[in-house]
Amino acid sequence: MKLSFRTAGMALYLLALALPIYWLINMSFKSNVEINAGLSLWPHHPVLDHYQHIFTDPAWYNGFLNSLSYVALNTVISVTIALPAAYAFSRYRFIGDKHLFFWLLSNLMAPPAVYAMPFFNLYSEVGLFDTVWAVALAHCLFNVPLAVWILEGFISGVPREIDETAAIDGYSFPRFFLRIFMPLIANGIGVAAFFCFMFSWVEQLLATTLTTVDAKPIVAVMTRAYSAAGMDWGLLAAAGVLTMIPGAIVIWFVRNHIAKGFALGRV
Repeated sequence: MKLSFRTAGMALYLLALALPIYWLINMSFKSNVEINAGLSLWPHHPVLDHYQHIFTDPAWYNGFLNSLSYVALNTVISVTIALPAAYAFSRYRFIGDKHLFFWLLSNLMAPPAVYAMPFFNLYSEVGLFDTVWAVALAHCLFNVPLAVWILEGFISGVPREIDETAAIDGYSFPRFFLRIFMPLIANGIGVAAFFCFMFSWVEQLLATTLTTVDAKPIVAVMTRAYSAAGMDWGLLAAAGVLTMIPGAIVIWFVRNHIAKGFALGRV
């Protein structure tokens, strides 16, 4: 009886989690007339018009490409910068190291709205406004400290004797770091890349503030579903389904790293 109660509770919990996703997919295959007609658990007259519109309208698919571009750039830049920084914080002691580490983490304490205007003015002056680089570099302000914090914990878990043994064996530091050390912290790199990707993918304030036309992200393009005729619910639902796919793919590829990262207690 106790097992059945727990099983039923878990099933209800999973159902509650899956219901919004199912409903979004359900709406994406309905016409707006059917959506506004009333409640239905599945589309009675499935249509693919919404997806066809997204993949044929340059504004929509360019929005997806722009979002994927700055997210990929930000993830690569953030992890690349965070790796040597985390190694330095873990292996060396220098004046102000703890204060510098705290200052990095303090960047996460302010909402993105605080930095929107400074970034806007700065990028307008240097010619980066309305480019994918503008959003990618702006997101580094949040993702680099996060990646440093995550990676520092994984690096501290690797014995220092490995560094010393590699130096005795004649390994240069770049060769040691790339061929020996990075494979040892592959789980940490996967976890850091996952969180950087997810933050940059879902963040929309800086992404919409720092772009106008050429690098407009998908979250800004989705506002086109609003018009004088009303809201295009089916188009918004189809766009929502497509925006979940990159995150799901990333989770699939780094799922083992994420599980090990949580097991190590750092995230």
